[in-house]
Amino acid sequence: MPFGEQPAYLRVAGDLRQKIVDGFLAPHTRLPSQARIRAEYGVSDTVALEARKVLMAEGLVEGRSGSGTYVRERAEPRRIARTGYRSADDRTPFRQEQADERVKGTWDSRSEQEPASSAVAERLAIDPGDRVMRTRYLYRIEGEPMMLTTSWEPLALTGRTPVMLPEEGPLAGSGVVDRMAALGVVVDNVQEEVGARPGLAEETLALGGVPGRAVVVVSRTFFASGRPVETADVVVPADRYRLSYHLPVR
Repeated sequence: MPFGEQPAYLRVAGDLRQKIVDGFLAPHTRLPSQARIRAEYGVSDTVALEARKVLMAEGLVEGRSGSGTYVRERAEPRRIARTGYRSADDRTPFRQEQADERVKGTWDSRSEQEPASSAVAERLAIDPGDRVMRTRYLYRIEGEPMMLTTSWEPLALTGRTPVMLPEEGPLAGSGVVDRMAALGVVVDNVQEEVGARPGLAEETLALGGVPGRAVVVVSRTFFASGRPVETADVVVPADRYRLSYHLPVR
């Protein structure tokens, strides 16, 4: 195939995609049948099928058992504001992850001790198998699941202290910075790496999506004088939310 020339199935998918974006194929409208695609575009059944698969993988259409393939309702992605640490904004776990004061939300959490996996141990600069406190959060906006966060803290640092459980004790719900300060540890740096991948089945189930649907993952680590004191994975449905960063200019 000459450079720059698209396969037939991508050309068909691109034209159908544009019709969806422009509103000619409105939400809940049935996608043209395979036979109609074949006739309209002069392609084979295989090409028509592959074009439909592309649109399904992109989340533009969905199959309905015994009925056909329909254009999905696509709401405008909502904004999740992320910014540097500010104590006044660090009042609740929800506010720690969504810095926009206009957005109200709720959350559930659960903490458990476990041995650190190799990946978590590397991020916390500890040995695999060292004990960590894992806390899982599910955040909601207007009752709709919008974010999963899993954090890990080394129990060599927080174990047998009042802040061992992030959501219990005198500083329950306080941010990492304030909780570590209670131990005399000064957090002075936070690093976030942003990527995307297909969502795991348990993640998309909790977030109300379909297994394999793309998610945005923020891998975050708090440091105190170069020592990692907390690391976390923040998982957000890529089709429903956008991360917005506000960074100071120095």
